[in-house]
Amino acid sequence: MSQKMKLISFKLCPFVQRAVIVLKNKNIDFDMTYIDINDPPEWFKTLSPLGEVPILKVGEEVLFESSVIQEYVDEVTTPSLHPTNLLLKAKNRAWMTFSGDLLMGVMQITRTKSAEDYEKIKTTILEKLGRLEKASSGEKFFNNNEFNLIDATYAPFFMRLNFINQSCGKDILEGFPKLQIWSKNCLDRKCVQNSVVPELPQMFKGMLKHMDGYLATRLK
Repeated sequence: MSQKMKLISFKLCPFVQRAVIVLKNKNIDFDMTYIDINDPPEWFKTLSPLGEVPILKVGEEVLFESSVIQEYVDEVTTPSLHPTNLLLKAKNRAWMTFSGDLLMGVMQITRTKSAEDYEKIKTTILEKLGRLEKASSGEKFFNNNEFNLIDATYAPFFMRLNFINQSCGKDILEGFPKLQIWSKNCLDRKCVQNSVVPELPQMFKGMLKHMDGYLATRLK
C-alpha cells in the first residue's frame, strides 16, 4: 500500500477490533488513535459523519462503518481472507452481518438491571447462537481450519463473552460445542490477542462496575 492507514476508535470498541485483527494478521503497518467517546475532540466531530467510531483515514479520504472498513482493508491487502468460492463468500458475508445483533446483545446484557432482564436478553442471544452453531463447521474456524474474514468479525464477540465468563462466571457459550471450539481458536490467535490494549480485561470489568447492573453483582 502506498498510503499508511490510520484508525480512530476508543479502547473498549469491539467494532474497530475487527479491522485491527485483519491488519495484524496480514502484518500491515498502521497508526491507531484512541479518543474519549464521551468527550470527543472537535476534529473528530468534523471527521465522522455519524459521530461514531471506528473511522479509517486513507490519505485525505475517510471511511466509516466497521464492516466497510474491514472489507476495504482485506481488499487492498493480500492475500484475501475471504473464501475463493463465491457462494461460500456470500454466505460468510451474510453471517458476518448476523454478528452485529449478537454484539448489540452483549452490550444490552451488560446494562441489565435485574436477573429477570438478564435472562430475557440472554434467551434472545441463545436463540441466535443456536442458529450460528448449526451454520458453523465444527472445525477450528467457521468454514474449516483456515482463518477467514468472518473469524476476524466474530473474534471481538467471543472475546467479550470470555470476559463475562471470567469476571462473572456466566458462560453464555455453554451448550454450544462448535462455538466453543471456534471461540477458543479465535482467541488463541496472536492477531486477536494483540488487537486490543493490554488493559482491556480490566477496563471491561470496570465498565460492568460503572453500569451497576445485574452483572456487576456477579463480579468476582
